[in-house]
Amino acid sequence: MNLPQKIEIEQFNYNLPDEKIAKYPLKERDSSKLLVWKNGKIVEDSFQNINRFLPENALLVFNNTRVIQARLIFHKPSGAQIEVFCLEPQHPADYEQSFAQTESCTWLCLIGNAKRWKSGTLSLEIPDTQTTLTVECEGAINRVPVVQFSWDNPDMTFAEILERCGELPIPPYLNRKTEDSDRTDYQTVYSRIRGSVAAPTAGLHFTENVFNSLRIKNIDTEEITLHVGAGTFKPVKTATLEGHVMHSEWFSVNRRTIQKLIDSENRIFAVGTTSVRTVESLYYIGLQVAENPDISPEELLAGQWSPYDYKGNAQITSVLQILLDYLDRHFLSTLTAHTQILIAPNYDFKIVNGVITNFHQPKSTLLLLISAIVGGRWKEIYDYALANDFRFLSYGDSSLLLR
Repeated sequence: MNLPQKIEIEQFNYNLPDEKIAKYPLKERDSSKLLVWKNGKIVEDSFQNINRFLPENALLVFNNTRVIQARLIFHKPSGAQIEVFCLEPQHPADYEQSFAQTESCTWLCLIGNAKRWKSGTLSLEIPDTQTTLTVECEGAINRVPVVQFSWDNPDMTFAEILERCGELPIPPYLNRKTEDSDRTDYQTVYSRIRGSVAAPTAGLHFTENVFNSLRIKNIDTEEITLHVGAGTFKPVKTATLEGHVMHSEWFSVNRRTIQKLIDSENRIFAVGTTSVRTVESLYYIGLQVAENPDISPEELLAGQWSPYDYKGNAQITSVLQILLDYLDRHFLSTLTAHTQILIAPNYDFKIVNGVITNFHQPKSTLLLLISAIVGGRWKEIYDYALANDFRFLSYGDSSLLLR
């Protein structure tokens, strides 16, 4: 496999006029346009007809993560505004345990206007609760600030605090403030597991009518969870990929899903780039377990360059079976791990046969993944979309790209 480190990101640049960026979703989720890429040809349709382009007995894999109201705004006595953006829990490190805390918890956070908050605590009053939330910076991990949250109401969980005073973090490229409608619009209809700071936007097009059409065609569905980090907004700023660092993201996949992946070989389609990265990461987690059968769940990681460092050709079903055996040995029903995997041109796909996805930003790792899926011919697809009035980015139109 050709190493991607020397890929020049400028090769994945294109002109995206602001008027092509969808600032709001369509009223009917499934009425968006659909671009289908198959065997080097483009077909245009409506998303509500996507079942026509998927094979019978296919398996669709969805990311059921739910976006949290991760953005908190504090004000210093001087009037300076400080933004604390929750990224990932630290103490406790488990998402649900952290959301269930009733006195304090610690998160990795991004700090907006950090130069105005050098030390000390910040606080805000939570409306209608007689509760004060206090934050204090406790250092940093890999240059990411560690923030302790404390509050004086033992009847309130951290999840309730975020719901009451947090703001949903819509993408910065929308160039507008979060509105009440975004609380619904920026969640998939199947979102269940809290933890993301960005939506898996390919799933925003799905409705119950679309799911009914899939069932009629015997298309099966499975859910994984990958909590999307703020790195999803991060463009590649280095000249080559060698200098770009992928953010680590937590994911979980249950035993039944892994078994279905084994049973559905060559018929597996991912809904969104996060689902692609999760499913493909399983192969490299399996190799990690094969090399070290006693590795702890906390150490499981698909590294950024793992696919390109691997020189073997282990069978996919055998590697996934290693994961099932690992779960059995540890009496686990769900595999949890982290991934930093970067999917770039010349990547050798192990599991995924196609992806449903939106149209992505220039010079982004998401666009690199798209290029890998379509054999480097992303420019043809994006030129067509731009010339035919497709709407781009999170609230935009969709595509089905088949390898």
